[in-house]
Amino acid sequence: MRVTKVSVSKMAKLIGLFACTLSAAVFAQRGAVQPPEHANQPPINNLPNPYETQRDFGTLPDSRIWGSVSAVNVDIDGLHIWAGDRCGNNSCATSHVDPIVKLDPQGNVVQSFGADLIIWPHGMDVDSEGNIWVVDARAANSRELAENPDAAGKGHTVLKFSRTGELLMTLGTGGEVGDPPTHFDAPNDVLVAPNGNIFVADTHGAQFQDEAGPNAKSRISIFSADGTFIKSFGEWGFGDGQFRSPHSLAMDSQGRLFVADRGNNRIQIFDQDGNHQDTWYQFSRISGLFIDKATDMLYAIDSESDTNYNPGGWRKGLRVGSAQTGEVMYFIPNHMSERNSGMGGIGSMGEGVTVDKDGVVYAGEVGPIKGMTKFIPRLIP
Repeated sequence: MRVTKVSVSKMAKLIGLFACTLSAAVFAQRGAVQPPEHANQPPINNLPNPYETQRDFGTLPDSRIWGSVSAVNVDIDGLHIWAGDRCGNNSCATSHVDPIVKLDPQGNVVQSFGADLIIWPHGMDVDSEGNIWVVDARAANSRELAENPDAAGKGHTVLKFSRTGELLMTLGTGGEVGDPPTHFDAPNDVLVAPNGNIFVADTHGAQFQDEAGPNAKSRISIFSADGTFIKSFGEWGFGDGQFRSPHSLAMDSQGRLFVADRGNNRIQIFDQDGNHQDTWYQFSRISGLFIDKATDMLYAIDSESDTNYNPGGWRKGLRVGSAQTGEVMYFIPNHMSERNSGMGGIGSMGEGVTVDKDGVVYAGEVGPIKGMTKFIPRLIP
């Protein structure tokens, strides 16, 4: 059976006209800067879904319960999956278990590491040598420090681990908020380019800021392979080249850097020097990005869309399309849950996303539904 690739319907375009009016009204009520005019993208919610959703993928060491998972990435072998479990809850600050796990395609744990090293695993990358890079996005709070004083000095860092879990490099200053080159402020994701340069997306809380100010920051920082700081680019804002929480990073076969600018409900595309190339709104409010470099298929997962943070009728879900043309081809809708992921809306969808060499998609869930979800392609030609 062949699934036909379809375009947005006339009805969706009519909904989009309503969406732009509603969106402008919402921003005006908040006293925020108006979004760019080309942000008025009709919602894309009704494309074919050729995937089978399988919840509760994977086990953990000692049969422990999954916590929130936003850090996921496929191993260098193209089959195994790395995941950063927040230690059965939403923080590892008071836990002594291994948060980083490697799963085989059946979901069995084959390796784990990272105990007592990570507070809040958020983003992840696997480089061309198989090293695992993990973003630790926050420090322990006062309650967690009172329970576990040893959690001090951790968080707001990017950690490089070998395939066997040996800590090889730390970027940032553990437990401290600040600015590059020595510090980060709640970093979101890390990506290692083919030339070895390291890209770090910073800062997490910027998506909730509607006005410029001394604490309104968003940026991408570039480091060389040995950790030497090269430069940062971007700033807080609504315009091209500005961000409101660059939440996830991916790179296509041409070496272009794709940034999930979650607070602005869009993807921005840059060259590796930080020069802006394009801005796309058709993939919605994106928490996680993955690009299959062999096919340039782009997987954009939306865990947060609702009437407050992405008005106009956008649904949570996973949109799959072309990193070259920007066409959205497929849409996997949210799955239902007792409470909703993100800040509201309907149902839940994962925050982190990765894809194995067979096109099987894996999502890391946060909030009311924790753990992992698997999407198996059934009808893609």
